[in-house]
Amino acid sequence: MLDHSDAAPALAFDPETLSLSVDEARAAAKPHAAAYQSAAPYNHGCIDGFMDPAILRRVKAEVETLPEAEASFARAQENLKTSYNPDRLPMYTRAVFSALNAKPFLLFLEELTGIEKLIPDPYFAGAGIHRVGNGGHLDIHADFNYHGPLNLERRLNVLIYLNDDWREEWGGSFEIWDKAMTRKEASFVPLFNRMVCFSTGSDTFHGNPEPVNHPEGKPRMSIALYYYTATWDEGRKSHSTIFKPRPGTVDEADGRSKRRALIKDILPPILYRRVQGPLRRIGF
Repeated sequence: MLDHSDAAPALAFDPETLSLSVDEARAAAKPHAAAYQSAAPYNHGCIDGFMDPAILRRVKAEVETLPEAEASFARAQENLKTSYNPDRLPMYTRAVFSALNAKPFLLFLEELTGIEKLIPDPYFAGAGIHRVGNGGHLDIHADFNYHGPLNLERRLNVLIYLNDDWREEWGGSFEIWDKAMTRKEASFVPLFNRMVCFSTGSDTFHGNPEPVNHPEGKPRMSIALYYYTATWDEGRKSHSTIFKPRPGTVDEADGRSKRRALIKDILPPILYRRVQGPLRRIGF
C-alpha cells in the first residue's frame, strides 16, 4: 500500500496559499513528459505523491459531508456514481480547484502532455468531486468530445485520488483499454495522492468497471478535472459518452446513447437542441 506522505511532492503547491510558480510547474512536469507522450494505446501517465498530502487531507475532511449531488447515475453502465460541483463545496476545496484551473497548473499539463494552449472549464461540466459508493462502477467508455456552450474540443482528463490505503481487491481501479476493446492495457489502484492523467479522444477507452467493494463500506473518492483547446472543427461529429462492453463480461451495451445518436442524426440541429433536455429528463 502506498501513501507517499513522507516523500517530496511532485508538484510543490504551497499548502496554505496554493501558490505555485510557473518555473516550478514546468520543471515538475519534465521528468514525466517523455513517458506520458510515448504511452500506449494512447497518451497517459500516473504520478504518485502528486502534491503535499496536507492539501488533500484538508479537501478530504471538507468533503466528508457533501451537499446534494449535481448528477447521480444508477444504470447498468454507471451505478452509484455521484458528482459534486466545486462551486458548492467548502472554501479550501474550492480554492484547490481554482489552483488546478490556474496558469501554473495549465503550464504543468502542457509540458507533461505536449498539448498547447489548454483551456480550463470555469463551469466544471461533469468535473468536481466524484464519489462511487460500494457496489458502484463506471464501465469502459470514451468521453464526450465537445463542450458545446464554449465551442471547445475536449483534450485532457486529470484524476487525483483521495482514498487511504486502498487495495486492488476492493475494486474501483482505473483501467485503460486498447482502441479495439480487446484487452486491458493498464490499471491503476485509486490510491491517496495518486494522479492519473490521460489525453481524450473518441477511442480513448477507460473506466473503473470493477465494482467498489470496501470492507467498511467506504466510497471511492476522487478529484476530477477536464481541459480543452479551441481547436474544434465544425466538420467533425460531436458525441456524448461512448460505452463499450468488455469482452467475456456481463457488461451491457449502452442502448440509450445509441438512440440519442440516431435522433441527433435524424433531426435538424435546431430541433434537436430543443428536445435533448426533455429526452434527458425522461431517461431516453
